[in-house]
Amino acid sequence: MRRCRVMGGAATSASPSVGSDFGSNMLWFYTDDAPSLKISPTIVLVITLCFIAFVAALHVFGKIYRAKAGAGL
Repeated sequence: MRRCRVMGGAATSASPSVGSDFGSNMLWFYTDDAPSLKISPTIVLVITLCFIAFVAALHVFGKIYRAKAGAGL
């Protein structure tokens, strides 16, 4: 993040309004009025853990398959 140097008092009055607009826009995503799918953090955690388990199972099955395919040669 770049910071600009403030040389006078006039430049400082413009910077808080930019920051407050950004903050209000970011908070809009987390309100009940946001047009999005409402998922609780618990559901996100469960889905994430299921995805990690699925990827780990694919790794295990891949190693078993490669070991069986190599034994036949």
